[in-house]
Amino acid sequence: MSDRVTAYIGLGSNLGDRLHHLAFAVRSLRALAAGDLVCSAVYETKPVGWIDQPDFLNMVVRLETDRSPRSLLSALMAIEHQAGRVRTVRFGPRTLDLDILLYADTYVCFADLQIPHPRMWERAFVVVPLAELHPDGLARGGWRISELARVLAAKGEVRRVGRFW
Repeated sequence: MSDRVTAYIGLGSNLGDRLHHLAFAVRSLRALAAGDLVCSAVYETKPVGWIDQPDFLNMVVRLETDRSPRSLLSALMAIEHQAGRVRTVRFGPRTLDLDILLYADTYVCFADLQIPHPRMWERAFVVVPLAELHPDGLARGGWRISELARVLAAKGEVRRVGRFW
């Protein structure tokens, strides 16, 4: 793919030095980007799914890329691997989790890759930081991302930690 597109990547970590893992991901994504990279603030959240694990630090990054969705996914999985991610339990603890949330206005549906990310619209830890970077984007049901973020944030499931990048 030769044209640049804007992609939004969700970042999360709940093992080890969580902020260090996010910093590693930001540096790696900056090196991967074909243009600008912008970061949301970092938020702390309780785990979803398998709840007997440490709390997460989450954030979202907006980057320009010239990679296809599959190529971007491969690059993200390589970054996770470099950060020591081991995939043993679905929704289990992890040093680093990187998810393609949005990729331009593209819809992708493969067994291993769905864009927009299939569960993102229910998750405050995704929508709240995404709203910082893409407030006027459209969420499911025609909502603006900023509107959905306000509704989800009101549930008190995310706590803003700060802006680091």
